[in-house]
Amino acid sequence: RVNISRQVDRIEIEFFTARPRALVGAKGEALVKVREALKAKLPAHRSVALYVTKTVQPEVDAVCIAENIAMQLEKRAPFRRTIRQALRSAQKAGAVGIKVQIAGRLNGAEMARNEHYKDGRIPLSTFRADIDYALVEAHTTYGRLGIKVWIMKGEVYGKRELSPLVGLSKKQGKSGGRNAGNKSRRRK
Repeated sequence: RVNISRQVDRIEIEFFTARPRALVGAKGEALVKVREALKAKLPAHRSVALYVTKTVQPEVDAVCIAENIAMQLEKRAPFRRTIRQALRSAQKAGAVGIKVQIAGRLNGAEMARNEHYKDGRIPLSTFRADIDYALVEAHTTYGRLGIKVWIMKGEVYGKRELSPLVGLSKKQGKSGGRNAGNKSRRRK
């Protein structure tokens, strides 16, 4: 993930990564190159600040898991074993539930298909569920494989009510239907 914040005289770019060492390089030469390239494209009065932040738990981050699965599939690892390892590591790291869907020419088959793997609970229709989602493509020798990952990290309480009827009194909420004024007439 990348966060970019702009002020009048300064641009701050924050990179979130699971492996900051790989992004920065041995002595930070990669960041220096990026900073110099950005300074060349920006006006002279603007300075550039680059920050690299390590993600707290990459085992419970949907993007990290999906990219890890894609990277292993591109190296020709068996897809079932790769996905099961991802499910196991996410559950050990504290995820309430994880679901992985993979689609495409699995194992180089003639016909494309999709398979689902699920562990724990993933209530996709619950508003208070904190679910992280990612979609990544693996570019294999026999085509692209789509990998979708859903991770439930828990439930969030105390958020603002999301119902469209919030703030209406009971009388206002119940009236206004198609036959709202005809109730007394129907009973007679």
